[in-house]
Amino acid sequence: MSLLHLKSKLQNCASLSPIFGTITNISATTIEVSGLRPSIGDIVRLVSRDGLRRELGMVTEIKSNRFFISPFGFVEGFKTGDKVFISEQGMMIPVGETLLGRVVDPFVNPKDGKGPLNSATYASIIKPPLEAMKRGLIDEPFEVGVKTIDGLLTCGKGQKVGIFAGSGVGKSTLMGMIVRGSKAPVKVVALIGERGREVPEFIQKNLGGDLTNTVIVVATSDDSPLMRKYGAFSAMTIAEYFKDQGQDVLFLMDSVTRFAMAQREIGLALGEPPTSKGYPPSVLTLLPQLMERAGKEEGKGSITAFFTVLVEGDDMSDPIADQSRSILDGHIVLSRDLADLGIYPPINIQNSASRVMGDVITPEHQRYAMRFRRLNSLIKENEILLRIGAYQKGADKDLDSAIEKRTFMEQFMQQNPKDAIPFSAMIQELQKIAPQASGPT
Repeated sequence: MSLLHLKSKLQNCASLSPIFGTITNISATTIEVSGLRPSIGDIVRLVSRDGLRRELGMVTEIKSNRFFISPFGFVEGFKTGDKVFISEQGMMIPVGETLLGRVVDPFVNPKDGKGPLNSATYASIIKPPLEAMKRGLIDEPFEVGVKTIDGLLTCGKGQKVGIFAGSGVGKSTLMGMIVRGSKAPVKVVALIGERGREVPEFIQKNLGGDLTNTVIVVATSDDSPLMRKYGAFSAMTIAEYFKDQGQDVLFLMDSVTRFAMAQREIGLALGEPPTSKGYPPSVLTLLPQLMERAGKEEGKGSITAFFTVLVEGDDMSDPIADQSRSILDGHIVLSRDLADLGIYPPINIQNSASRVMGDVITPEHQRYAMRFRRLNSLIKENEILLRIGAYQKGADKDLDSAIEKRTFMEQFMQQNPKDAIPFSAMIQELQKIAPQASGPT
């Protein structure tokens, strides 16, 4: 039974189990209860004495004779002495083909006004990551339709990639380009902790209103921390359902930072010690529990995941950015300087990398990409000399070649957000860097 059905049943149920606990203390974010012996992670039902206020919560801390609950909703309306019941159903959500084309919340309640979802299959929100020896080798390219990524940062089916950027640099636009350009048969998008107005904007502007083969899971900034936290896990569970059917799934999440902030609120409320930037240790533990669920599984399909990370003040040493890079199989860094120059998507290829690129592309493609990177790096290193006219042509053969190819490289890195460039067309364009790409220069 899903949490939605459980909640509906509670609202219409006149009698409840005679075994219950009692609320002894309430704060803005947690509820203290005595009289029951639950386990960490148990789902509980909070019922006010008049029966008018009902809410779901999760057991997040246990002490000798009491335990603490983080509510999925808000604590307003509850009092000390109200009852708490343990649910035996756990955190189960409906999954299935009926989710395609829909916008739902973390409990898979419809948010798009298109009617109820009917599914006979249920899956747990919390699952262990793929076992290491059951993972398939990443040996096929995953096309996203963005020239810079496909050509210079090629992704593979089952890869986990981070998109790192400051605010307003173009993460949502790039996400829309990846969703539209990808040939994946199923696409799952998790919008976690973002502003409410950004949800319809993302659907209409970035996706063109087309949700074909797409599921969007939404937990906005006004939702409780627990909703924002488990919204990400719920979206991953939906992606895993389609992966288990043998599908190659595209998973996008915006953003890991908001997800981490939700856990920070929960952890600090429970008394965890703050570390760098106030993040408690549980945040760093939680990130791999989510990210490692993506990947390629032998005998089944794959989940190719893109996680956006909001880098405050463009500081790549931010603890969430640093931890994410250590878990992911590649990182795409968006540059505010390139955005200011009008280059979109503003991907800084010198600071970006794909750890599986060499395993999924041809040797010719590899040489083109290496040559492109080298020439682009030479331009960046000698930018000041070129601007003041201090460089004399002929002093450096490679730099001369870089100057000659500069316009081509800038054009290659630019792309209209509405365009999706096929992989073969991208290779043909990248070959223009080829005259001196005969070796691994």
